[in-house]
Amino acid sequence: MKAFTATLCVCVLITSVMVAQRVDAQPPARPDLLVADFEEADYGAWKAEGDAFGTGPANGTLKGQMQVSGFRGDRLANSFHQGDRSTGTLTSPPITIERRYLTFLIGGGGHAGKTCMNLQIGGKTVLTATGTNTRPGGSEALQPASWDVGEYEGQTATIQVVDSATGGWGHINVDHIVQSDTKPRLPDFAAREKTFTIDHRYLVIPIENKPKAQGQIQVFVDDQEVRRYALNIATSAETTDWYAFFTLDAYRGQTARVVANKVTEEGFALVRPSDRVPGEEDSYHEPHRPQFHFTQKVGWNNDPNGMVYHDGTWHLFFQHNPVALPWGNMTWGHATSKDLLHWQQHPNKLFPKTMAQGDCFSGGATVDKHDTAGWGENTLVAFLTDTGAGESIAYSQDGGKTFTWYEDNPVVEHKGRDPKVIWYAYGDADTPLNGAAKKLGGHWVMVVYDEHPEYKRNAAFYTSTDLKDWTEQSHLPGYYECTELFELPVDDQHHNTRWVVFAADAKYAIGTFDGRVFTPEHEGKHQVHWGPYYASQTFDNAPDGRKIQMGWLRVSSPGPYNQHFSFPHRLTLRTTEDGIRMFAQPIREIEQLRVKSHRAKPQPMIGGQPVRLPVESDLLDVRVSFEVGSAKTVKLEIPGRAITYDAKAQTLNDVPLKTINGRVDIQVLADRSLTEIIGNDGRVFVSGSGPAKIGGTEVSISAIGGNAKLLRLDAHELKSIWNK
Repeated sequence: MKAFTATLCVCVLITSVMVAQRVDAQPPARPDLLVADFEEADYGAWKAEGDAFGTGPANGTLKGQMQVSGFRGDRLANSFHQGDRSTGTLTSPPITIERRYLTFLIGGGGHAGKTCMNLQIGGKTVLTATGTNTRPGGSEALQPASWDVGEYEGQTATIQVVDSATGGWGHINVDHIVQSDTKPRLPDFAAREKTFTIDHRYLVIPIENKPKAQGQIQVFVDDQEVRRYALNIATSAETTDWYAFFTLDAYRGQTARVVANKVTEEGFALVRPSDRVPGEEDSYHEPHRPQFHFTQKVGWNNDPNGMVYHDGTWHLFFQHNPVALPWGNMTWGHATSKDLLHWQQHPNKLFPKTMAQGDCFSGGATVDKHDTAGWGENTLVAFLTDTGAGESIAYSQDGGKTFTWYEDNPVVEHKGRDPKVIWYAYGDADTPLNGAAKKLGGHWVMVVYDEHPEYKRNAAFYTSTDLKDWTEQSHLPGYYECTELFELPVDDQHHNTRWVVFAADAKYAIGTFDGRVFTPEHEGKHQVHWGPYYASQTFDNAPDGRKIQMGWLRVSSPGPYNQHFSFPHRLTLRTTEDGIRMFAQPIREIEQLRVKSHRAKPQPMIGGQPVRLPVESDLLDVRVSFEVGSAKTVKLEIPGRAITYDAKAQTLNDVPLKTINGRVDIQVLADRSLTEIIGNDGRVFVSGSGPAKIGGTEVSISAIGGNAKLLRLDAHELKSIWNK
């Protein structure tokens, strides 16, 4: 034992000497080389062009600028000399790369390629950095940043500071550029970047849930910016609530550069290429996730967009924030279905900042069957609001897989949003026709929410014969957001039709439309939808003449997704004792989801004694009919829900609903997190929230304060659309 100890001590001594020798043998670190500190009154050998950088460095904050901080010494390069409207460049003399790192301080605008500092070798930009700000607010503080330039050591380079932006945050601040062998210690939250060859499907991004986005991520493919989003990248794996993802399949084999600001080193390490999204094995199995309503895999949704039937496929586009649970970063998400039941989510299609000038707000889609626009027969054409420009077009020649941004966007400029375009097939003597439109005897109509000095909030109507050039025709005051126009037969009599204007608040008017002007046939508006139902849209070009609608259900979720969509429902017009009214009923395809049905026999309902019907699921389509009789209320109880009909007030869960010959018919769709109640075959459609997954054991109905008569009680257990 003593001999082993002695041997161990000798080994430790020898090892210590070897370590000491290695340390002593390391060459001393080379001293830093100052490239520029901008402390002189002029730029010296640096060349300033344009008016953005003035004739010399700035003494800190310039006139009209927020307080600038974080620079070294008394001066810095600041392109705010004539405000954000000025442009120019500041270019260094040639320098030789002699150290591993190039470090600097940078701030101001975060507009890629427009407010940036570039390292150029052989006339090509090999590295670039921007400030941190693109939106109102923000800070003028410069932040430390660096490039690893080891691979360029010995080569000649120039540094160019660029300001070609003229809008908000259209300037750049730079100071204290240094060559160093020491990797700088960046702040915990700093700007970072990485480069890789795209050989995986996704770029996955760890997200930390916060009420407001504080950072930004940009993705460049072969130096072209393809994604830009405001977000909160998690600081570590422990603070990650869920993973967002960008689908990069279309860029395989190309070089990607990812730039993020206000991110920790540990958090940025989790931003990585991958063929799977962490946690996706649990997607659609969360206890709160609806099982027969479509929901996006992650992120926020609001309005359904671009709903269209094209070559046997139902397309649902939607307002999507793919990197956060609150509203923002408006993108067009995309899902398709062959049966309106089972949905497949596809990569997002229309992107903010890199495709549109601003965000991609709501709009519709149509099929240009006869090539009126010149993009080919059967082209799928999407109309949307580009918040940086106006009403714009993107078109797809491959069935919605990819979209081309129309080069002459916007096609309509006004103060408004949410265009919906339809084909008006009847012609109009006052609208000049040409080309395919003349041959077909019709024209295109756009209805769009508009704000006008005379009409205030209104629905504006435009016409076109080629989808590109639009003529303003008329205005319908009193409408707001996501307005659309469609024609429906009355009582299924196709020789007797009416036109309907329907807006985001789910209120509508019935009337006539001559291709240019909508004329209501009644005062005020009617209503069929109630509850948190908003910004709906109908599918254009639907087969069999059905008018099928879906709406945004403003019902929150704990994540990794937020908000919901209604179950698809068919709209019809019927004659009632109150006049012609709209009805909304769940599409008949729901019957295909039935796995087991239960029925209670017709019977009297004696006051307070429930009729019970056993079930074995919390996914239900319940149908009930009863005669109210002397009951004051009739209460239907479904797992986690109570639906009440008040006989005296004639209300269904506080929504007006008259009896028909003393009878009430109710259908309830009970899905996780959602409840939809349909009264009297669709006379009212009441949307609301529901419980997360629970053990469903029975459905019951009872008469309270009197007796009633049960005519029908069916409970159909439904299967999940997400089961393989």
